[in-house]
Amino acid sequence: MKKNTTNRLIYKLNFAGRKRKELFLTIPEEKRGHILLQVSKHIQFDILSSLENKQIVSIVNELDPDEATDLIQLLPKHRQNKIIQEFKDELKQAVKILNQFDPKTAAGLMNLDYIQVDAKEKILDVAKKFSVHEKRTGRLPAILVLESEKLIGYLPGHELGLAKHTDSIKKHLRNIPSIHYNAPQDEVVHLFRSHPHNKVVVLDKQQNILGVIYSDDVLKALKEDESASLYDFAGVHDEESVTDTIKQKVKNRYRWLIINLGTAFLASFTVGLFYDVLSKYVLLAVYMPIVAGMGGNAGTQTLAVMVRGIALGQIDFKTAWPTLKREVMAGVINGLINGLLVAAIVLFINKDLKVALVLAFAMITNLFVAAFFGTLVPLIMKKLGKDPATSATIFITTATDVLGFLAFLGLATIVLK
Repeated sequence: MKKNTTNRLIYKLNFAGRKRKELFLTIPEEKRGHILLQVSKHIQFDILSSLENKQIVSIVNELDPDEATDLIQLLPKHRQNKIIQEFKDELKQAVKILNQFDPKTAAGLMNLDYIQVDAKEKILDVAKKFSVHEKRTGRLPAILVLESEKLIGYLPGHELGLAKHTDSIKKHLRNIPSIHYNAPQDEVVHLFRSHPHNKVVVLDKQQNILGVIYSDDVLKALKEDESASLYDFAGVHDEESVTDTIKQKVKNRYRWLIINLGTAFLASFTVGLFYDVLSKYVLLAVYMPIVAGMGGNAGTQTLAVMVRGIALGQIDFKTAWPTLKREVMAGVINGLINGLLVAAIVLFINKDLKVALVLAFAMITNLFVAAFFGTLVPLIMKKLGKDPATSATIFITTATDVLGFLAFLGLATIVLK
């Protein structure tokens, strides 16, 4: 199937609505699995839920075990077990192994395309095992080398063609990193970053080999995490997509908007406390959005850096002090720069020195607040076992709005009497 044809088909599937199943079944049977893997998880679930078990079996029987497992895990557990029983024997065994692990762990990312060989074996012996696996599965295996039943490295596949057939494979051994099967995905990503390599071996509690993770498996997981983080930042449900109905979109968003409404009233109440000074100095109301807007933007910048740092394991609550100091100092300096700039503009346009000074001080205060809360909020949420990106913006925006207005209007009340 040509690329343009595939792209058009995926587009149609995304927006087919109730006709999605009918459209999907028009795809040639041998192509359905590969098309299904290219649409979002939301669409995958919608299609799989509408199909009969026999139809799902015919689709995944053509896929690699790790791909088949990813699709099957979208379905309820009772359906998973029934469908797996109908797989081809080899796929059934592989999926049973992969399906027992949490998809968000190292074992959930691994595949079973590997062979185990002893360090004493010759190149020719390994080549035969390699060929058997390739003919049986249609996939090239990683060659993992053991000594005394423990992993000591791997043999690059190209050595089977370049090395002498009588060579001991230990002569061509390469190091390979390993990871515990229950390690979270961010630890897997950190390992790939720390030890640039195209694969990592997954071990069980007894240090026995369970599977292999390839770099493309990690990239796939990272793309999914990036989408989830973007949804979290926006307060959008992680299963929402551009193809959802109006009802689904409203259902996924209304709670978040109600919470935002509540915090907006809190900021409004703060402003209401200074009704008298606003009545006398209407010019203050003109510059209030600048205070709130700059604080919100600065807080989001800090939050983005912190969430990334937490995801990469660069910072936690115990090691936050150096970062907090740097972020706060950067916030104060940026506040000073922007405060002087906005004060100069006020002097040029309104010729009011007192309002200029009040606005400059409020700018410094609010960028300090943005840096402080932008650093601590995601760390506190992580400490409480919550996703550090989820809902963090609402707390930071509330802090910058309320404290920013409090500083701006409170100082104005003192200075402009």
